[in-house]
Amino acid sequence: MSVDQTKGLQEEEKDDYTFDKVPAGKRNMGWFSVTNITFGIATAIFYFQTGSVMALQYGAMNAIISAIYAIVIAGVLGTVIAYLSAKSGMNVNLMSRQGFGYIGASLTSLIYASNFIMYCAFEGMILVSAVHAFFPAIPLWLLIIVFGSMVIPLNWFGIKQLDKLQKWSLPIFFLFLITIIIVAANLPSQFDGHFWTYMPKGVQIGGTGLLLCIGMQHGIMGLTALIASDYARFLKPRDIKLGSIMIGFIPQIFCFGVMGLLGIWFGVRLAESNPGVYIVTILGLGGVAFTMLTQLRINVTNIYSASLSLSNFFENVFHFKPGRRFWVVVSGVLSIALMLGGILDYLGSAMTFQGVLLMAWAAILVTDALVVKKLLKIGPKEYEAGQEKLYKWNPVGVAPLIISSGFGTIAALGYMGTFLQNTATFFAAILASFLTVAIAVYTKGKYYSKESGEVKVNRKKEKERKQPTFTQEIPVD
Repeated sequence: MSVDQTKGLQEEEKDDYTFDKVPAGKRNMGWFSVTNITFGIATAIFYFQTGSVMALQYGAMNAIISAIYAIVIAGVLGTVIAYLSAKSGMNVNLMSRQGFGYIGASLTSLIYASNFIMYCAFEGMILVSAVHAFFPAIPLWLLIIVFGSMVIPLNWFGIKQLDKLQKWSLPIFFLFLITIIIVAANLPSQFDGHFWTYMPKGVQIGGTGLLLCIGMQHGIMGLTALIASDYARFLKPRDIKLGSIMIGFIPQIFCFGVMGLLGIWFGVRLAESNPGVYIVTILGLGGVAFTMLTQLRINVTNIYSASLSLSNFFENVFHFKPGRRFWVVVSGVLSIALMLGGILDYLGSAMTFQGVLLMAWAAILVTDALVVKKLLKIGPKEYEAGQEKLYKWNPVGVAPLIISSGFGTIAALGYMGTFLQNTATFFAAILASFLTVAIAVYTKGKYYSKESGEVKVNRKKEKERKQPTFTQEIPVD
């Protein structure tokens, strides 16, 4: 490799700002470019699958209501997190260092990375299913290895490569999407009646069916809200207000509203929950190409975010910094292993438990920023990521995450009654918010920053020095 190529690779690596905030001079991406990257997430066929699964198992109307709920909650969370990220130049891993402590934030980094790797495996299996449906002679294991490996070189050059990939592929995606809708509309439906009236036997609108749909949505809602921060940190300062909405809210409308609704329609109309199968049935080889395009778009963003999170975790805990590209390879290999292990068979359970952890984390971040810091004025206003200025642990973030996710998991397993089992994620998020405020008030923001603590001590000493001292004169006879 030439000196120029080596220098270029080092610049690309540095431009990802894995361990520090993006400097003001480097926040030079317009809101359209950043939104375009996040649409790589919104256009994933995975949303087809969740829509189809929910509709066929719990009824179309329950799936539709849950989609509206997901748009509102994930949209609000995503907008707030995108705004905080754009203002600070940090993603959620770095923003968490202050509220959780730099070691405590490693817990969130590991949770974040594992979720992205898992979703990479989910998305990869949809692609593999599509190719296998058209070319059944090719062994499934071989397709998993080939297509699981493809995302590694596509992620090699970080944010700039992602921007280019998403820009040229988005128009092709829309062309395919319109074609598949037109062709599917002209195929005979497996259900007599309007798709939104479909309801399995023994299921009704609302009740347990709706709660189970919402539980499935929670698994992806937290991820889509948090992932915006990986890209919003590069936003131009003048685009922050509009960009935060475009990055945080608009993709949620598309992924849950458009892609999710289409998944409900496809699932009911074709009586099939796996889009890797029904897309190939509709378009043949064109369906394989469409699936490949969408899944590569989403999986490059999954691997990118997973690599950032793993970098943060191992740097914080073990001071091991091999570079983001190393973790790109590790993330890709782990997702391949999950695919070979049949991860798609555990879709519902995985989404529920991921939802508990991610929504609790998102609730802590938003509560800490809006209630603790802004309303109660506890802790420093500016985010800090430098280890030398931070405590290892901050109970304001760590304790609510452990307690709320622990109780949320117990609830999800059914040990706290049917209602809390079906609303475990929402329960965990509310509990996390309450505990964040309570612990912040109790600790008075002491563990946010070493620097702020030193400033308070120095101010107290300075005040004591400035106070006049009075000496009593003893009269002399």
